Amino acid sequence: MTVRLVDRPDTFQELLAEVAGAPIVALDTEAASFHRYHDRVYLIQLSTPSLTAVIDPLGVGSLEPIAALLADPNVEKIFHDADYDLRLFDKEFGFHARHLFDTRIAAQFLNEPGIGLAALLEKYFGVTADKRFQRADWSARPLSDAMLDYAAGDTRNLCELRTLLLHKLDEIGRLSWVTEEFERLEGTRWTAAAADPLADFLRLKGARTLERRALAVLRELHGWRSATADALDRAEFRVMGNEVLLEMAQRPVTSIAELSAVKGVGRDVAERRGAEILAAIARGLAVPEAELPRFPRGLRRTPDPACELRVEALKRGRNTLAEQLQLAPGVLCPNGTLEAIARAEPQDVASLREIPEVRRWQIEVIGPALLTAMHSAYPGVAVENS
Repeated sequence: MTVRLVDRPDTFQELLAEVAGAPIVALDTEAASFHRYHDRVYLIQLSTPSLTAVIDPLGVGSLEPIAALLADPNVEKIFHDADYDLRLFDKEFGFHARHLFDTRIAAQFLNEPGIGLAALLEKYFGVTADKRFQRADWSARPLSDAMLDYAAGDTRNLCELRTLLLHKLDEIGRLSWVTEEFERLEGTRWTAAAADPLADFLRLKGARTLERRALAVLRELHGWRSATADALDRAEFRVMGNEVLLEMAQRPVTSIAELSAVKGVGRDVAERRGAEILAAIARGLAVPEAELPRFPRGLRRTPDPACELRVEALKRGRNTLAEQLQLAPGVLCPNGTLEAIARAEPQDVASLREIPEVRRWQIEVIGPALLTAMHSAYPGVAVENS
């Protein structure tokens, strides 16, 4: 099957004219994080009930029409697992979406045994997913017909899948539940990683086995790799693997010849990058003893036995309710929400509504039961359901 590739401004405008007025539009994106250092949108797949196209953002000019489509409250945008797509749209373009339908969330609230897109397509349409291109380099050009067909498959059936799942949710009275979840998705934004006392190089598997001097070398090598990956826009492991960094941290080399002999480096890398790598190792070896890195001590939380009792009581209550409703416990009410409830210790439904993590549908469906379960840790405390 020939996939419609839109890779010029004129064909992009033609597609937009065809899409105009469609009440539902399915979307997906392809990045290349397995190959590239920087997250970028390299393809946008778009389907309506009557057409499917693959848009090449590198060739169509301004993507402002996509921004307008995402923001249009009159058009329902369908994604499967929208979170990363929405974050990527925000990070690269500042695009934000309204009026969403996420088929993965819908499947969760239907308690589907498989919530991945491949499982849903096979169950409802008999479509077997082609896994050859799961780690394809979508930044490469030109893209083969097989790759484009694979990409198009991510949205080709989404409009119909959305309609099937919507009807099933309506039949069991859970449409309002997922609607609120979709509304919350509208606030999805790309957020930079928060400052963390555990630096990235300390997270490498095997780092905890190193002496402090070796940690200093690892820090410098890791910094060199990150800077190189950034400059080349290449995934870090494609610059140099973690095992190689750890090997050189434990057994530092001091010459190009020694570097060439390290498994995973080789003569080519040693000749092209050897001076940089040896300089990084030298910096690590030169760090003064008093400044050698160490693993930070774990942050101690002040024990709160009463709060922990409330959390455990809430989990027991939640788990019982999840079994009755035939939902995964984490879908019905995640542990983080239960912990927020336990910390706030609401005495009634009105105060439960003031906890930001708690959904409106959760208050209506399980709110009183959760309050009763929480206060069961303190027999004799009355619970007001108003």
